[in-house]
Amino acid sequence: MSLSESEFYEAGMSLPPDVRKHVALRLLESLESADQESIDVAWTSEIALRVDDIRRGTVKTVPGEQVFAEIAAKTASRDT
Repeated sequence: MSLSESEFYEAGMSLPPDVRKHVALRLLESLESADQESIDVAWTSEIALRVDDIRRGTVKTVPGEQVFAEIAAKTASRDT
């Protein structure tokens, strides 16, 4: 038996709140795992490109402390 979207929704809404929450989280996780795989592949490629750029010397690296100091300064100037 296959349920339509509205039948599935109505069946879900008839569940107790704690069960409904558990089912909703499992459904979301099923979507996130598919998305996460494509995200991981994209980031792996991007990281490889960035490492290659650093090794070739085609980009300038900036120390993390400097980056965080600049961000803090910009944030502080916006807060005043």
